[in-house]
Amino acid sequence: MSSETKGPAVEAHADVSTGAVPGDLRMARTLWPFMLASAVGLVPFTIFSTFLVPIAHASDSGVAAMGQLRGLGGLAALAVGTALAPLIDRVRKDWAAAGGLAVLALSAALGATGEFLLLAAFCLLVGAGTAVLNPALTAAAADRFDHDAAAGRAATLITATQSLTALLAAPLVALPAVLWGWQGDLWAIAAVAAVLAVLFVVRGRRAERPGAHGEKDGEKGGEKAARPGYLASFTLLGALPGVVPLLFVAMLRTAAFMGYLAYLAAFYDERFGLAPGPFALVWTLSGTSFFLGNLVAGRLLSAERPKVSGERLMTLALMVALAALVGVFFTRSLFLALPLTVLVGAGHATVAACVTTLLVRRCGALRGTALSLNAAGMSFGVFLGAGLGGVGLALGGYPGTAVALGGLTLVALAFARAAARSAPAAGG
Repeated sequence: MSSETKGPAVEAHADVSTGAVPGDLRMARTLWPFMLASAVGLVPFTIFSTFLVPIAHASDSGVAAMGQLRGLGGLAALAVGTALAPLIDRVRKDWAAAGGLAVLALSAALGATGEFLLLAAFCLLVGAGTAVLNPALTAAAADRFDHDAAAGRAATLITATQSLTALLAAPLVALPAVLWGWQGDLWAIAAVAAVLAVLFVVRGRRAERPGAHGEKDGEKGGEKAARPGYLASFTLLGALPGVVPLLFVAMLRTAAFMGYLAYLAAFYDERFGLAPGPFALVWTLSGTSFFLGNLVAGRLLSAERPKVSGERLMTLALMVALAALVGVFFTRSLFLALPLTVLVGAGHATVAACVTTLLVRRCGALRGTALSLNAAGMSFGVFLGAGLGGVGLALGGYPGTAVALGGLTLVALAFARAAARSAPAAGG
């Protein structure tokens, strides 16, 4: 990585002098504020989805109308993530994270009122807040380490935390709600997000003091004066080897996976007669495989001399995910569908870890911009996958869904090969 694209200096206690990658526990002790904040960012929409029926009753609206508000968050994430992408690298990422957390705190407080219009504002603000928060946290975690392998591992620890939160959030928000209801959950998240916002503001001010460890984000040496302009950031990012194909891989992979998840419960019910209760075990199985796949792949890619490159692992994982996804929708055996479901989750998690790692390594000081565009693209992928999966289902049943989502994965595989061919000679 050149000095022009190198990220900020690492904090004093990281092992950058030898190029060694610290263990996960040691990295977690450094990154815990980022990991906690990334977990908090997923909870508001989990509360909204878990308590959709009582929220609809409280707002005097129908479940369908209330459910449609969730889409506003995705649209806001797409718009805000794309528009603000270059700005993530132009301000302290601690402060960007603080801003995202403050927006989440405000949105949770508005949502707790139960008013329909304020719930619409809640969905918009959660989408906008997470569009800033998630890439800022991931890029800031990576910036704590100069060594490419350590930076990539730090970023995947953030995404692994989000995967674990997605797996555990529903029961964790349901239990406190027994005492104080869904509105109490939202007020609690508002308080936690506000406290974390203050923490990140304090961290940002401490880092600005003369003599503090590490330079301000994006200001290493004389880089502040050389920062690219808003539109130039997009141009420079697009010129980096393989970055655009990687962004398309992330968007298309997300579309295929989220489209698959959108119809998985209905498929298991129709094909195998699994009611919501037993299907919850299938959902947990899928979530666990995704979390473990993300965690293990991130660690594998952070090895000093990885046995397989990120580009090759990404390609192999896409091939496994493609075969498993098509197999799930065509199989008539529950005992075959279950391991295939595990492979779909693990395969997509591995691809996600590879994309994050490669973007962090290839983009350097533009990694905040890249990760923000990556998050925005994945937000669009959610809508694309659900829509195309539904079209496939309407035209050809579940085999039609398999063809539609498998087609998305095939296109992602083509972009993965393009990214591999453009890999920097040094391994990027």
